[in-house]
Amino acid sequence: MGRIGPMELVLIALIALIIFGPGKLPQVGQAVGKSIREFKEALAGQEPADESQSKN
Repeated sequence: MGRIGPMELVLIALIALIIFGPGKLPQVGQAVGKSIREFKEALAGQEPADESQSKN
């Protein structure tokens, strides 16, 4: 299996833009980022940081 190059990333971004539309794309990116962050924290054995507790 080869590496993902810049053309493949552009193609994936274009497909995501077509599927989700420009209005939903920031929300999808935020959800993916949060999921990756929680996954990394789970692998490291840390408890996920609860955003509501950190603001109080």
